[in-house]
Amino acid sequence: MTITWYGQSCFRIETKEVSVLIDPFSKDIGLRPPKIKDDLVLITHEHSDHNNLDGLNEGAFVIRGPGEYERKGVQVRGILSHHDKTKGTERGLNTIYLIKTEDMAICHLGDIGQNELTDSQIEEISDVDVLMVPVGGVYTVDFKDALHIISQIEPKVIVPMHYQVPGLSIRLDSADRFIKEVGLTPENVDKIKLAKKTLPIEEVKLIVPQL
Repeated sequence: MTITWYGQSCFRIETKEVSVLIDPFSKDIGLRPPKIKDDLVLITHEHSDHNNLDGLNEGAFVIRGPGEYERKGVQVRGILSHHDKTKGTERGLNTIYLIKTEDMAICHLGDIGQNELTDSQIEEISDVDVLMVPVGGVYTVDFKDALHIISQIEPKVIVPMHYQVPGLSIRLDSADRFIKEVGLTPENVDKIKLAKKTLPIEEVKLIVPQL
């Protein structure tokens, strides 16, 4: 499995059989959006830095909310969550996605704004191999809340997202404080390459993909 980060919450997950794109953004945010060539496209919420479907390829399967889905052997569970700390009254709803493929479970938290997960959310998420978690604050959880949510999920691999990078016109916090406080040596990579047999068993990995 290869995972590529494009900035914000946008990732492409590629296996031998399928390609999944999560939260494609508009070029208006200052970053270059990926061309959509994927079998599945997942949208966590309806903001322009997460739901740009321009150039969507024919036959792509778009998922835009909670529920159980399956396509080409990929299982997707969408879990309802909130974009803020006030049960959605400020910024609305957000979908957490649990993606299962190649015998691995990947959890993408979207623009979660809750300072912690509920018991029912934790139960639905269950065991996670790879966790994509926002750390840039402002519109999502900040580094402190991100650390708490990580402790609730206990993933094998942590991938920070949705933080300030060069060129991004939306002002967010950098990932520096999160990386310092999480207490793990980051692996800086262009692309994340994973297989079930190479996942850590005891320790936790922090992988920071580069643009």
